[in-house]
Amino acid sequence: MIRRKISLSFIVLSFVIIIAGCGSVNQTSNQNSDSEASGASINESRATGVSAVRGVWLTNVDSKVLNSNKGIVDAVKACKEMGFNTIFPVVWNKGYTLYPSSTMKKEFGVEIDSNFAGRDPLRELIVEAHKYGIKVIPWFEFGFAASFKADGGHLIAAKPHWKAIDRKGNLVTKNGFEWMNGFHPEVQEFMLSLIREVVTNYDVDGVQGDDRLPAMPSESGYDAYTTGLYKAARNGKEPPADQYEADWLQFRADLMTEFGEKLFKLVKSIKPEAIVSLSPSIYPFAKEEYLQDWPEWARRGTVELLCPQVYRRSLEPYIETLHSDFSNIPKGKEHIYYPGILIKLGTYYPEPDFLLQMIEENRKKGILGEVFFFYEGLKNFKDLFKTRIYPDRVDFPKLTK
Repeated sequence: MIRRKISLSFIVLSFVIIIAGCGSVNQTSNQNSDSEASGASINESRATGVSAVRGVWLTNVDSKVLNSNKGIVDAVKACKEMGFNTIFPVVWNKGYTLYPSSTMKKEFGVEIDSNFAGRDPLRELIVEAHKYGIKVIPWFEFGFAASFKADGGHLIAAKPHWKAIDRKGNLVTKNGFEWMNGFHPEVQEFMLSLIREVVTNYDVDGVQGDDRLPAMPSESGYDAYTTGLYKAARNGKEPPADQYEADWLQFRADLMTEFGEKLFKLVKSIKPEAIVSLSPSIYPFAKEEYLQDWPEWARRGTVELLCPQVYRRSLEPYIETLHSDFSNIPKGKEHIYYPGILIKLGTYYPEPDFLLQMIEENRKKGILGEVFFFYEGLKNFKDLFKTRIYPDRVDFPKLTK
């Protein structure tokens, strides 16, 4: 009899727990606030069937992770423990690749960044990440930039006709970066060749451009090739001196959009299941300053994972920027939007409460994941990620057709 009572009590208790658990799947924003106050997870608790991108950028600046295989092994393990399912490793920075590149060897005589000579950090990372089911989406960080405060560096020194030209006839420089001419077919083919060899030679889950790919400063486009395109399309009309003139701005933004289509088609022709991701600046700054018309990219379907850099250091600006940025997503494309969050820059780290508030704001918008810049910043918040931010593992979403 006692045993029968215990069994009956256990069944009733189990039923109550199951019912309570089902109610936690569909959290409201009020429940999120309650969970924050109690120290519980701000995500959907033990929700089955939930999928989201929970990613982090892995850099070769202010980080030593890629300098050794042990660093890679340890970082991937840490990402797994903190609930991440996607890593975006840099593969193109400072005018060098972080993998052995036949394209770079042919064009510039340098196969890989000298800091990684004799190794293949990308391959090492893929092997480790895939052990844990973590996606690897290589990040072409430098894009069409040629150098940083180096007058074009080795790329422009070897190919001076590749330099971007401003209205005064000078090499385009913006925020310290000097630029190649991303409108020129040779430069575009060079960049596509880098992407082609990564998608062809590695078991990657996609590729990612950022605020420099597809992108060009709005100061650019005054070279002979690009002005020729404009004049041919505008009955011989010269480009205006005003870089922000609406038609001239849109014309060049359309050229970047067309390059984005080339990039998308290239990737899909090699590996249809590979994801094309882009991490542009926020809109409309992205278009006005870097010719990134990403709402149009989303409309055309040439970006499958969009991670705008919503980098703000206090809550109200973050909320305002997130809401404004998200409003530019075409209807039906909301599922591709996963904002970038700044978690470290130099000595800056967000306060824990602010970090939680940003993520909670994402959840209020129905955004179940984000991408953090950058890996080294995670170290300050390991327990927070494990217990409150990403305590439950989620699947990577289906983003490709």
